[in-house]
Amino acid sequence: MTESTKYLLSEDRLPKAWYNLAADLPVPLPPPLNPGTLKPLVADDLAPIFPRAVIEQEMSAERWIDIPEPVREVYRLWRPSPLIRARRLERALDTPAHIYFKYEGVSPAGSHKPNTSVPQAFYNQQEGVKKLATETGAGQWGCSLAFAGSLFGLEVQVFMVKVSFNQKPYRRALMETYGATCIPSPSPLTEAGRAILARHPDSNGSLGIAISEAVEVAIAHDDTKYALGSVLNHVCLHQTVIGEEALLQMEMAGDEPDVVIACTGGGSNFAGLAFPYIREKIKGRSIRIVGVEPHSCPTLTKGRYAYDFGDTAKLTPLMKMHTLGATFMPPGSHSGGLRYHGMSPMVSHVKELGLMEARSYHQTECFAAALQFARNEGIVPAPESSHAVKAAIDEALLAKAEGKARTILFNLSGHGHFDMQAYTDYLAGKLKDRVFDDSLLDEALADLPVID
Repeated sequence: MTESTKYLLSEDRLPKAWYNLAADLPVPLPPPLNPGTLKPLVADDLAPIFPRAVIEQEMSAERWIDIPEPVREVYRLWRPSPLIRARRLERALDTPAHIYFKYEGVSPAGSHKPNTSVPQAFYNQQEGVKKLATETGAGQWGCSLAFAGSLFGLEVQVFMVKVSFNQKPYRRALMETYGATCIPSPSPLTEAGRAILARHPDSNGSLGIAISEAVEVAIAHDDTKYALGSVLNHVCLHQTVIGEEALLQMEMAGDEPDVVIACTGGGSNFAGLAFPYIREKIKGRSIRIVGVEPHSCPTLTKGRYAYDFGDTAKLTPLMKMHTLGATFMPPGSHSGGLRYHGMSPMVSHVKELGLMEARSYHQTECFAAALQFARNEGIVPAPESSHAVKAAIDEALLAKAEGKARTILFNLSGHGHFDMQAYTDYLAGKLKDRVFDDSLLDEALADLPVID
């Protein structure tokens, strides 16, 4: 009998609701604060930048939130995404472990990000919004929002972190193909951008700066809203289609994961796979949940759990999260989507509750793992996703060393077809590990807001 490699759900098993972890947390999430009053945020505080439906989801404590049928209709272009057993990698590693990965690179934009860009574009269009402003790191989110905007007739303006804008021209080209405008950040188009350029004319940019620029544009125009690709609760909520599908697919495989792994930058793809499994862990299921981040931007492993701004210009609400400080400038690694100073408040809270663990890796060891994966499984991972690949390989090798079988499930959150310059640099020996500067961390953390 032939052993299955892919576990595919039919379209009629596409989830009908998103899962909200807030409903099952043993300790409630600390509320975001209005930076002016330091009081818990209310819906009207977010009205200038988000549509009402998104605000309601951001603040909801309901366990399940129905997915609108127009959103499910678009999801069907690529969802349910495949669960794949990495049998060739298992043999190459000579491990007793079973390795599975949820492959999100099958979406039109090549990553998990359309899981939230599509509903965000839909809700904005329903409320009469004409234009969306956003930021992007490596470009996966910018491409995804450009794709969603094209489907719902919305103009999209993307501020792309300058180092990634220069490193990844084809991601920029894909955004423009979908009809979006892509601008290197920091830019001279906003007060936030001009302020940074005045102090640092050669700034590589950061997600915090790009967020400031996009939020500023949204606040300044009545027909424009802001869309965010990670961090906030509604984004994590939308991504849970990944984990809900994976639960059904692992059941099809007749297996259950002992460890669930995903890379962590702002927290969206991690939340997507892990939150449904954290629900099961809270219910008593024995399972380890692992978030993996770059050593050059170690938010979960070195950041402080504190209230901080989500952007560099301090335009956003204050959120309780693991942070390196809103002014922290991460080195220009190729994992642009993981170069964010803060972690999702929900993911941070989960870490504080001891429901997950975190580890960090250097980029060269992640690229080595990505090559091993690609040469066995055929899929070239995005640099961000390579962190999860590295952790999965380490877990499989540990199982081999211990002589114990274990089942590993990780999220391959996107393909690396637009990141080949990074692979070229690695193969040529030009890719270097970025040294984390603790003095810059101390300087940024010293600027954290004081909350009584």
